Parts: sequence; structure tokens; C-alpha cells
Amino acid sequence: MNTHLLQKYNVPGPRYTSYPTVPYWDTKPVTEHRWKGVVNDTFEVSNETEGISLYIHLPFCERLCTYCGCNTRITVNHKVEHPYIDALLKEWQLYVDGFPARPKLREIHLGGGTPTFFSPENLRRLINGLLEKADVHPKHEFGFEAHPANTTDEHLEVLHEVGFRRISIGVQDFNPIVLELINRPQTYQQVQHLTEKAREIGYTSVNFDLVYGLPRQRVSTMAQTISEVIRLRPDRIALYSYAHVPWVKPGQRKFTEEDLPDAAKKLTIYDTCRDALELAGYTDIGMDHFSLPTDGLYEAVQHKRLHRNFMGYTTTQTHLLIGLGVSAISDSWWGYAQNEKTVEQYYERLKSNELPLFRGHMLTRQDLILRRHIQRLMCQFETSWDDSKDQCKELYDALARLEEPEKDGLVLIEPYHLTVTEKGRNFIRNISMAFDARLWNDIPQTAIFSKVF
Repeated sequence: MNTHLLQKYNVPGPRYTSYPTVPYWDTKPVTEHRWKGVVNDTFEVSNETEGISLYIHLPFCERLCTYCGCNTRITVNHKVEHPYIDALLKEWQLYVDGFPARPKLREIHLGGGTPTFFSPENLRRLINGLLEKADVHPKHEFGFEAHPANTTDEHLEVLHEVGFRRISIGVQDFNPIVLELINRPQTYQQVQHLTEKAREIGYTSVNFDLVYGLPRQRVSTMAQTISEVIRLRPDRIALYSYAHVPWVKPGQRKFTEEDLPDAAKKLTIYDTCRDALELAGYTDIGMDHFSLPTDGLYEAVQHKRLHRNFMGYTTTQTHLLIGLGVSAISDSWWGYAQNEKTVEQYYERLKSNELPLFRGHMLTRQDLILRRHIQRLMCQFETSWDDSKDQCKELYDALARLEEPEKDGLVLIEPYHLTVTEKGRNFIRNISMAFDARLWNDIPQTAIFSKVF
């Protein structure tokens, strides 16, 4: 990549798993009455055909991975499993009681934290408890995040029995020096066994999560990691950029910025990984993601069905995503809501038979228009506005901000159409930021986002 462009565009920016982004949500908390109203409105128009999605946040981990930016609770006390599952099922019941019909589950994703912190039998109890109150959509996709060091064969078997066919393995890196710094002891052999066992049992999609830009990571060592990844041939790969936000996640203070590759080296690491993956037959799907042509993610791109939400890129687009668990975020397309961010507050609200809502945002007409454009850019690298429903003043403000990126060859602007060029794909966050009217109306004075590179 051109060093001048790298320096020019290496600014803090969102990843756009939502618009508006969380820091720009309404300051006034959303009421339960209003939230249930928009959820049910979306449910009524979409449940029968496309179904709904569930994201389940399982926050517990036995040790803190110092690179992690997720909401976690560190404990070795596994007695926390039962009361937490009870709380999840109670929250689900509160939603189900308000639905006008029986929900159809299109997607379930178990995230964390460490979902496999929970015993296989407790995970079975959780999933069966969810399914008792719902029907399974014929095109359902159930997936979970797996830690190589504690995911057992029994975990794989039990989750497969209750309908899971996708597994996402948290690899991050295979370099032992990097793994020690990020406090994540695991081995290549554990990842290999998990991958091979999942396929033997019948999982149809295996994803590896990798992170570039970690402390003490080098081009040569990451090239070795990618070589080992290719040998295991996962169906898809998420190659995430490490976000250094120690002001948000104090665990990241175990290392300093001096331990991290600078922006140019970080991008060289990414380019090296991308080149190796493409040579091995993987397709660059979009920001962070690669897929084999045999995987559903590739097919979704070809048929323009790729979707992006709080779970990242997904092949299933449902207008209603319900987040269950501490800090989980729900998306009704016309509004967002996030749960309480501590386990104690989450429990307290449920004891009062309340949805444990912490904050939320109801989208305006302008928000919805800009959301559609950002969604198309992130998923298809293009957008258009020949229909009046896709037009607003803020759209034209965005196009004006893209004059400089257009001169740099990152975008092509034509009448009623914008295309991200091949050169511009690495700058998709910058390009999407041009459409972020809320950010431009209130430019942050302190760091709230990580840098793009």
C-alpha cells in the first residue's frame, strides 16, 4: 500500500457493525414499553418468512486474554453457570411472552467471553430451553465460538446434537511469544484436533479467528502462522485488526505501543496474510473476512446476501436480532438496545421481571438512510441512491467528503452510484465514515475508536 495514503487515512474510526455507532446513540435510555413495541413491529413483518436471530453472550472466562475488548467476567468458579443460564432463559421468556406468535429461529450464535467455559450439559440445557419456546427455521444456522484450550469432544458432540453446524475457533496466532504476551496458552495441536474432530462429527463450516497487529508480532512469524492455518484449511477466516484501547480495556496495559507493530508494519503483516490466503484459494470477502468458494459466506457475496451486524459478517439477514445476556445488543432494524453491562445489574433487573435494558437508540429517517448506505458499502463495496427513499441532505454531505478519496483513487462516484475501487477496499472504514453524519456533527475530542490501521 502507498505509504502516503496509509499515513493520510490512518485515523480513529468505527468498524460499523451498526449505524449509528454505540457512542452516538440517544443519551436518554429506551423504555421497555417502547422497545417491546419496535421489536414486535419487526417481528410481525419478518418472523414468518425470514425468522429471527439470537445472540447469546456468555461472559465467563477462566483467565483474561489481555488483547480482548469484549465484556468478560474472569472466574474459575463454575457454580456461576446454572444461575446465569436461568437468567438467560428468563430473559428469553420475557421476550416470548410479548411476541404475537411463536418465533422461528433462523440464527443462534454463542459468543463471549468463552462459551465453552460452560459444561456441555449446561449448554444443552440452555439451547433446549430456547428451542422449547420456538420453532427452528428450515434455513437455520447455529454457531458458537470455541476456545481451543477448553473445548472438548463432548462440547462438539452435544452442540451438534442440538443443531449447531458452525464453529468459530479462536486461534489469534500460533506464535508462542505472542500467545504468552496476550495470556492465551494454547497449541497448534489443540487447534488441529478441534478442527478435525468438528469435521468428523459433521460441522459444515469451520472458521478461524486471527488477529494481526498483536504485541511482538512480526511479518515472518505471522507468515508462519498463516502457513499453518492454510494447512488446516478452515472454510472461512476472520483476520481482525487488533484494536489497542487501554483506556477502555485496562488489561491491554500489560504491553505498550512500543510492543506493537507500527501502522506500516501492521499493514505489511495484513498484506502478507492476504496474499498467502488468496494464493491458497481463499477469496477476500470484505473487511477482515476470507472464505473458500465452497463456504456459504462466499455464496452470500456472489448473490449479494451478505449482511453485517453486531456479530460481524453473516450469511443470514434477519431484520430482528435479539441479544440475550449481560451487555448483549439487540437490533430491530428501526432501533437498538443494549443490556446491563454487569452480571449483578443484569440479575437485578430480571428479578424485577424487567428486560435488563441499559441503553438504546431509535433510528430516525436520516439514520435509516445512512445505515442502508453504510451496510451496502461494508458488504458489497458499492451503493446507489436513484430511489428517493435513499436520498437525504446528509447523503450529499457524505459525497462532498469523498472528493479527496476520489482523487486518491479509492472510490468512483457516478450519477446516483458509488463504487469502492480495488485500491479503496483497505480504506472501507474511512469511506463509510464519510456517511457518518452523527460523527461529523459531534467529532470526538477524546479517543473512543481505534485507528483504522
